[in-house]
Amino acid sequence: MPNMSLKKNPMPVQEPAVRARNFSEVATGYTEEMAISEAMRCLGCKTMPCVSGCPVKIHIPEFIGRIKEGDFEGAYEIISKSSSLPAVCGRVCPQETQCESKCVRGLKGEPVGIGYLERFVADWHNAHADVTASLPASNGHKVAVIGSGPSGLTCAGDLAKKGYKVTVFEALHVAGGVLVYGIPEFRLPKAIVEKEVNTLKQLGVDIETNMVIGKTLTIDEIFAMGYEAVFVGSGAGLPRFMGIPGESLKGVYSANEFLTRSNLMKAYRTDSTTPILRAKRVAVVGGGNVAMDAARTALRLGAEEVHIVYRRSMEELPARREEVEHAEEEGIRFDLLCNPTEILGYRNPDDKRDPMNGCVTGIRCIRMELGEPDASGRRRPVEISGSEFVIDVDCVIMSIGTSPNPLIKSTTEGLAVNRHGGIIVEEDTGATNLPGVYAGGDAVTGAATVILAMGAGKTAAEAMDRLIQAKN
Repeated sequence: MPNMSLKKNPMPVQEPAVRARNFSEVATGYTEEMAISEAMRCLGCKTMPCVSGCPVKIHIPEFIGRIKEGDFEGAYEIISKSSSLPAVCGRVCPQETQCESKCVRGLKGEPVGIGYLERFVADWHNAHADVTASLPASNGHKVAVIGSGPSGLTCAGDLAKKGYKVTVFEALHVAGGVLVYGIPEFRLPKAIVEKEVNTLKQLGVDIETNMVIGKTLTIDEIFAMGYEAVFVGSGAGLPRFMGIPGESLKGVYSANEFLTRSNLMKAYRTDSTTPILRAKRVAVVGGGNVAMDAARTALRLGAEEVHIVYRRSMEELPARREEVEHAEEEGIRFDLLCNPTEILGYRNPDDKRDPMNGCVTGIRCIRMELGEPDASGRRRPVEISGSEFVIDVDCVIMSIGTSPNPLIKSTTEGLAVNRHGGIIVEEDTGATNLPGVYAGGDAVTGAATVILAMGAGKTAAEAMDRLIQAKN
């Protein structure tokens, strides 16, 4: 019988007071009974509007139909035809603005929990299926992928399934890109990323770590090694700062550095050799998903008080609603309609050996009000004269965005980029202005979502295959 409940089955989670002090995953996942119940809410629309909202075009009603039948492995096989990272997408993809936003059930109630079901299916497969991906027959061609983030892994996986010999060059010592250095363990356990990467290796994908393209090798040198096409998925790892006084003080981090130290280098563990400031009072400047990740990580590292400082109101906050709600439940404070003007620090000019010299003591902010809409369509924040105030903190984390790393552009002659440093590509193919060079993900768009990066990797893989097959 169809489940006509107007509300989706809620995702079980750890209690806020408990999870705020550990790095275990917040959401604990559906049971089989919950998954079947939620699947029964799907009407199986023939027009499949949900698919139009999915950047990688997963056959959503079909995989949900298999869940209804209790065929969870069959559901996984359907998802994996379109997605190389189902366990990842089920956790970090913003389904509420994509596939679920198109769900007919959302017209009179809550949409079907497509993301929750995708996560359930992938987790069920990982827990029960003891299957090794079969190595596709070789087609005799080889391609290179720069970066092992979501766009690179997707591109690599799709091309490997077509028989290409794929080599992924990763700058860091672990594969996964932003999935391992940017997203905290409590949102995306790294064992899951490792599992997805190992599946690609079973398909024959070679992953070479500690390879900084532009330094270790150039794109021209990669072509000289016999690769017929190159995909650039190097991400957007260059942090931005505000340019206000005090940003060079001890205790000021970019969110990129702070999260990398915690996520990739495991600074949260007592046996970690990576230093990280375990501050008592923290201010995170910004309102996106990365800001939520940084704030919630600081809390788990022992902070007694964590502030989100954001210059617009809650309605304009760009982070996912679920992440904002989790942060609020955990006790994160939201200082909205506020903008930093200076980071304050302790200085004792009479004693240069004083260990407190140059340390953060607070952040000066000014209150804002919303004026007329700006180019983005959001109302522009306007300062309220004479409204400055100070928040006492000993750590400030800047989370106001990132830009593509300029290294590849600076070492690849003639590669066209826009004024933000993003690589310019053809929208339908991911092709750059250089023959055989394609790009996608944050290296093109700047910081965006995992699923959009995956969609770009898939688009480029199809175009690279057409290019090589046309030459042969």
